[in-house]
Amino acid sequence: MDLVIRAAVAFFFIFLLTRVVGRRELSSLEPFDLIMLVVLGDLVQQGVTQQDNSVTGLILAAGTIGVLTVAVAWLNWRFRSLSIVLEGEPIILVEHGKVIQRNLDRNRITRVELAAAARQQQVAKIEDVQWAVLETNGQISIIPEQQS
Repeated sequence: MDLVIRAAVAFFFIFLLTRVVGRRELSSLEPFDLIMLVVLGDLVQQGVTQQDNSVTGLILAAGTIGVLTVAVAWLNWRFRSLSIVLEGEPIILVEHGKVIQRNLDRNRITRVELAAAARQQQVAKIEDVQWAVLETNGQISIIPEQQS
């Protein structure tokens, strides 16, 4: 039972950590970030299993994390009011060509990153963007102004 409790604590710690780090950072992993995730995974594993190298310990720890992952996804689907807490909500970065600086600052996105996202979606200038939205997965969606 101790192993299940440690696995649950590790799950909620990682869940909280990913929410604090921010969606934008997680969507664009650099090599250093990937290394840090691998190291974090190893540290969490040591904290969860301690010295238990048994197959039973593996099944209990992995099963607990799997069940909690499914439970969070189900809660997110079943209770839409929890969706904002569990998944977040899209954030408008540009509205009719006007950058919303407060939202950029809050999500630690520079104007250079925003312009790069626009160019990747074939929009040359921020002024030509009707909407730019930071999606819950960390990607920036760009909707260009309609040409008349």
